[in-house]
Amino acid sequence: MTHFARRVVSGGVAAVFVAGVTLSAQTVATQGAATKKPFEPTVGQSGKDVVWVPTPQVTVDAMLNLAKLTKDDLLIDLGSGDGITVITAAKRGARAMGIEFNPDMVALAQQRAKEAGMSERATFKQGDFFKTDFSQANVLTMFLLPSLNVQLRPLILDMKPGTRVVTNTFRMGSDDDEWMPEAEVRVDGCETSWCTAILYVVPAKVQGAWKMGSNTLTFTQKFQMLSGTMGSTPIEGKLVGSDITFTAGGTKYTGRVSEDGKSIKGANWSATR
Repeated sequence: MTHFARRVVSGGVAAVFVAGVTLSAQTVATQGAATKKPFEPTVGQSGKDVVWVPTPQVTVDAMLNLAKLTKDDLLIDLGSGDGITVITAAKRGARAMGIEFNPDMVALAQQRAKEAGMSERATFKQGDFFKTDFSQANVLTMFLLPSLNVQLRPLILDMKPGTRVVTNTFRMGSDDDEWMPEAEVRVDGCETSWCTAILYVVPAKVQGAWKMGSNTLTFTQKFQMLSGTMGSTPIEGKLVGSDITFTAGGTKYTGRVSEDGKSIKGANWSATR
């Protein structure tokens, strides 16, 4: 038997006539969509800046534990891939958003969030994270190469002091210009190479001269580490978010930088710009 098909149009509706059976264009399209293979990510597939490698669930859990994630937090994941970090954060009660360049990965993550019942708390945005505002986050996660971490570093350091930043495996700089982490945890039981959670905390900006009573307090700041002078006395110190500690002449000072960055207040001392 010879089979044949021809396309007809009746009343503005396209149809296909195949061996005596008329199929509407909608039916043909639906059948075609049904046979289309669902998108499945593959390890090593190319992305805009990196190839995709999945983050193990145990590493995600360790990252969120290190960030001390709470239900009051807003987490943003840069390069969110299949959505595992965002969805896990949402399951812990936080609001979470992923920024991902690949639209197929975004659709996959949205579907997985829906299946997990987390669509309201776990959202995804298609876009370039270098061109997307993520400054509203107070927890930032990423699994990116060191070169990308360095490129992102100025944007991250402009975020609100105290923002927790957790990376998977790769640090925030090179050996000679590194933002040193506050904590680093190797995950037990992880069977891949991507098993290290690394925590950073965005420091307040205190570089420059301050008036402290009759003294001039001068800070030189490199990321969270401080050096400088109190009058003529050398000082060494550190910031963890807005909390500041430094030692001058054998005396230890602790205080907190104000939200506007114009004053520091300790128990028995204060300084202003």
